[in-house]
Amino acid sequence: MFLGAQNLDWCEVRLENVAEFVAWLRRPPQLRDGTVPILPSVEHHCTESTVNRKLSALSAFYQHAARHGVDLGELLRAWQPAGGRGSGWKPFLHHISKGKPQARRAIVLSAQSKLPRVLSAAEVQTILDACDHLRDRFLFAVLFDTGMRIGEALGLRHEDIAAAESQITVQRRVNDNGARSKSCAPRTVPVSAELVRLYADYLHLEYDDLDSDYVFVNLWGRPHGHPLTYTAVYDLVKRLRRRTGIDFDPHWYRHTAATRMLRDGVPIEVVSKLLGHADITTTTAVYGHLSAEDARKALEEAGWFTGREVRL
Repeated sequence: MFLGAQNLDWCEVRLENVAEFVAWLRRPPQLRDGTVPILPSVEHHCTESTVNRKLSALSAFYQHAARHGVDLGELLRAWQPAGGRGSGWKPFLHHISKGKPQARRAIVLSAQSKLPRVLSAAEVQTILDACDHLRDRFLFAVLFDTGMRIGEALGLRHEDIAAAESQITVQRRVNDNGARSKSCAPRTVPVSAELVRLYADYLHLEYDDLDSDYVFVNLWGRPHGHPLTYTAVYDLVKRLRRRTGIDFDPHWYRHTAATRMLRDGVPIEVVSKLLGHADITTTTAVYGHLSAEDARKALEEAGWFTGREVRL
């Protein structure tokens, strides 16, 4: 649509056209023809993150075209893809100018990192109490108690739950329901006695003598006994949203668990290990969002504001 409005062929695009494309994306669709001036107060149609994703895809497309012999002029010589790292594409006779670096411009919007959404204790309880079945309650209880990803929960086998030791082992496997674990290395997560009791109730009252290795399976839908899928979980989430009025996502439980651990004083390196992060910097980047109130509470509990040797 953008190229058609500009009367441009895709292989004729230059750096200034990419910049114009960014401005075009930010306009509301009904104002993209440029005939009506846009006031600064008008909200942008696409967020910074959305624009950057589209630019990354566009950059990849043009790099692919260049590798297959399409003449793109100076576009890829002038355009530095977002992230600051050069592409794998090199122009013909690139070796001649190796010692003469060329100026390249990055077109990328500064995107403000959004803090992960965290559920309050009251919201967690409301959602748990709104579940009609023990299976569903146990699923959300697992997410809350362990902070594991929804894909990791859907891939759980009964052998992963050590009830006597009150712990769950998260392992990466090929699952029949397409559930995935991002972490390559297995990890063991301690769980509460409450969660173990809920698991026992679920097995006794609902799972019964069903023959399946998977913990979370279809008990009322079809195909009966097959492992629960992402689609089934998100259908359940939609029903619970309507029932509770809480607009939540399963991944919020992971954010909630991590934030709760950190606020309760669990060292960040321990939280990182429990979440299955390969690098502690990931944990710091995502969950280093304690509020000013959290900081004040920690300082007060440490006696920072009272009993000082120095009088101000």
